Amino acid sequence: MDIRTLRYFAVTAEELNMTRAAALLNMSQPPLSSQIRSLEEELGTPLFVRGKRQLELTDAGQLLYRRAKEILSLTDKAKSEIISMGKGLAGTISLGLVEGMAPDIAAEWISGFLALHPQVRFRILDGSSDDLIEKMRSGLISLAVITSPYDQLLLNSFLVGTEKMVALLSKDHPLAREEGPVDIARLAEEPLIVPSRRAAIENMYRWFRGIKKEPRIICEMDSYLDAAALAGRGVGISIFPQTAYVPNSSLISRQIEGADTTVEYLFVWRKGHPLPTAEESFIDYIKERVSI
Repeated sequence: MDIRTLRYFAVTAEELNMTRAAALLNMSQPPLSSQIRSLEEELGTPLFVRGKRQLELTDAGQLLYRRAKEILSLTDKAKSEIISMGKGLAGTISLGLVEGMAPDIAAEWISGFLALHPQVRFRILDGSSDDLIEKMRSGLISLAVITSPYDQLLLNSFLVGTEKMVALLSKDHPLAREEGPVDIARLAEEPLIVPSRRAAIENMYRWFRGIKKEPRIICEMDSYLDAAALAGRGVGISIFPQTAYVPNSSLISRQIEGADTTVEYLFVWRKGHPLPTAEESFIDYIKERVSI
């Protein structure tokens, strides 16, 4: 049972048809059938139920298929890593970044990693945390920096940063004339513009329940910059991470008192999904430099 035979078996198991499998393997059908029969004889059990038009995997065949895919994946990865050792690390790293502090956090990683591995390229996508998780599910990205909370059953993670949610308001707003942080009880009386992520909104409701109030949310938005623009025009007060604040003549930022408004930034990737060598190396690089 060598690697070549396992590859023949895996393709046949996926196609469930000897003719199609042989065509994909660039060989004729009789030698492929002979290889599969020899494998069954070696293992002492049938791997396929042979019908008139299509094959069907036996229980033993299903088990071998799962193991064969693991073995072949490791073999391909090992080959790639050995080749990379001679040529230097290469490949494209697909990385998703939530708005806020994530681009600033990632910029230092990317700069340092490229200095070590100049043949690597990055593909950066942005969006809300929920958007990035969905892009990860669909395979558009492999790695991301998102804000908590997240699905711990789906994702591996480690903490890479924290910051405070703040109140962004127009300089003409009455609260802007007061010094120091804004009490959360005062915000309960104001129209609020908040991130559209459901988990973030639920967290804000918990803040206000702590003072037996209900927030008056008038708008949910994905873009921090757009939310800040609305606040600057007096539409409402935006509750977003501190890095959403872009200094301008119409807007100010205020800390919020009376609730824990800390937001956590997490580096995440999917559990049970093997990653290319470049992306695994990038994860290791970040872990060595994170000291949260």
